[in-house]
Amino acid sequence: MEPTRPDVPREAIDAYNLFIHGHIDRRSFLDRVKKVAVSSAAAAAIVDQLMPNYAAAQQVSPKDPRLKTEYATVPSPQGNGSIRGYLARPANAGTTRLPAILVVHENRGLNPHIEDVARRLALENFMAFAPDGLTSVGGYPGDDEKGGALFGKVDRMKMAEDLYAAAVWVKSRPDSTGRLGVTGFCFGGGVANALAVRMGADLAAAVPFYGGPPAEADVTKIKAAVLVHHGGEDARLVESWPAYDAAMKAAGVRHEGYVYPGAVHGFNNDATPQRYNKAAADQAWQRTVAWFNKYVRATS
Repeated sequence: MEPTRPDVPREAIDAYNLFIHGHIDRRSFLDRVKKVAVSSAAAAAIVDQLMPNYAAAQQVSPKDPRLKTEYATVPSPQGNGSIRGYLARPANAGTTRLPAILVVHENRGLNPHIEDVARRLALENFMAFAPDGLTSVGGYPGDDEKGGALFGKVDRMKMAEDLYAAAVWVKSRPDSTGRLGVTGFCFGGGVANALAVRMGADLAAAVPFYGGPPAEADVTKIKAAVLVHHGGEDARLVESWPAYDAAMKAAGVRHEGYVYPGAVHGFNNDATPQRYNKAAADQAWQRTVAWFNKYVRATS
């Protein structure tokens, strides 16, 4: 008989979010879990449930015959010299040029979940490129905790240049239509907003998932169509949304924003099942694909 899986208290989920964002260390995270668990064994089980399980969450196999995937290295002379990433496109595209989507990871680097998101977009008939912001420190190390530690060692300004170089590269590929969208998650959501500011009319659409907004004074530079997703329980970012919404309205930016009731920060990440909210994630994904079809696939 399978052992009973303990319920994961909200306090433990909040502690995990603080831990993965570098606000508390591992010891403090474990101490907070122990305080809300009924026993040491239950605490260990809760921690195990909070850790990502990429194999269980994979939606599209890396060997899916419908796709052509590869790793590519992009020059980044203004950043760290180069940035490596994962490129996915439909196998049957042939010489057909496809709209391009940049997929930007959370603050742990290019983990298997983000590669899976790129494959999901390729199955929607986009060319997706997911760069690894940890390239300059050896790349994603195969472990999110180690990835988070490495993330703190990368020069953030140079990483921003690397991600911009990746965006320009995938947009400019000969098998691209020249139209670009960007989506990102947490850190990557903030990058999506920042690229919308930086790239102006060179970016067709941005879809940040629970990402920090740009400075209000910079919103007038946005020419892309922006679709924002936040979890209703993600208090800090939910509180930031009305001002961003108002600034985009004032600037005439085409945009929509959704706050998903009951969803926490990271609700789209099905590799972390205690944060994952399937109903919110499915709805957000449907809206994301429709947004890219409308604004990135369009030719006018």
